[in-house]
Amino acid sequence: MSGGVDSSVAAAILRDQGHHVVGVTMRLWGGESDTGCCSVSDVDDARRVAQQLGIDHLVFNFGEDFHRSVVDPYVHDHARGVTPNPCIECNRHVKFDRLYDRAFLLGFDAVATGHHAQVVQDNEVWNLVRGVDRAKDQSYVVYMLDQERLARTMFPVGSMTKAQVRERATQLGLRTADKPDSQDVCFITSQRDDQGRAGRVSFLGRRIPLHEAEVVDENGVHLGRVDAVEMVTLGQRRGVAGGGGVKRFVVDVDIDGRQVTVGPEEMLMTSSEVLAAVTWTHEAYSGPAFVQCSAHGQPQLATIELLDGSAVRVHWQQPQRRVSPGQSAVIYRAVGDVSGGHDLDATGDIVLGGGSVQAMPPTEISPSSTLGAALSTI
Repeated sequence: MSGGVDSSVAAAILRDQGHHVVGVTMRLWGGESDTGCCSVSDVDDARRVAQQLGIDHLVFNFGEDFHRSVVDPYVHDHARGVTPNPCIECNRHVKFDRLYDRAFLLGFDAVATGHHAQVVQDNEVWNLVRGVDRAKDQSYVVYMLDQERLARTMFPVGSMTKAQVRERATQLGLRTADKPDSQDVCFITSQRDDQGRAGRVSFLGRRIPLHEAEVVDENGVHLGRVDAVEMVTLGQRRGVAGGGGVKRFVVDVDIDGRQVTVGPEEMLMTSSEVLAAVTWTHEAYSGPAFVQCSAHGQPQLATIELLDGSAVRVHWQQPQRRVSPGQSAVIYRAVGDVSGGHDLDATGDIVLGGGSVQAMPPTEISPSSTLGAALSTI
């Protein structure tokens, strides 16, 4: 129970279904926080909702695990020019690993959360399926769940829209009924520090050195400077040199060389991406699929090619903008590859797996000069 409306209603649903429910809130971050789900008030909201529902409430202190598996990698990734996704790493290492170990050690049968996703059994296979409310779907951030985890995971609000969740909370008189959804990275404050630095810059600036970098165009012409190359991401427009009526996007970030290259949008286009550390909900898969590269991004048709180890290459059906290294790409089952007797509209709704986008060597990126040729071969 994070202290939000979704987990509050999830607990109420399970209680009403006759389960023996115990609410658990994880204390993850002891530093400054006024966003996300890590504040003292969130813990108090969860405790008060548990009281309203008449269920026990426990608090597990996983602060060390959170630092080691989420915060430290977040800082390290920025230092090496990688764009991290801390919410996914929190799910991978804390919610669906550390919490699972503790829950099953204590004798619980399953772990339930307020994620907008669904777990549906198809014969002997457990499928991870998008939530009914596509605007709130969170299957992207729990793609790492395997068969063992899916068999012992419950997402009670995944079959509801957000409006229905809030309506149910209002009917129950829960204090979280109108509570806004958590936003941003939970361990970074939205307030500026005494030097006037914004939250993320302040957070990282206290932990790693931030370096100025030169901004050049695609021809190497000097355009300006940025204050912190570690804060620049692929595809970024804001805060990098522009002007002259030309739209320029970040097309390369050289941390060691202290240089940011900007160029026209077509320089961001590529016909493929490589994913590493790929995990599968059931079995490794190759063939047609939908691939989604951000939490609320538009899934795109692609072909999945298995590479050595736990890597895959995603071949886009149509060239796409390159994805910042470190971000997750999640693979969904494609049209016509659905079995079983469900009444699920499973067009791109069933998660097959996912992995972390890798930096592409320049020789593997389709430059603007060859974009037309790439398009003509599709």
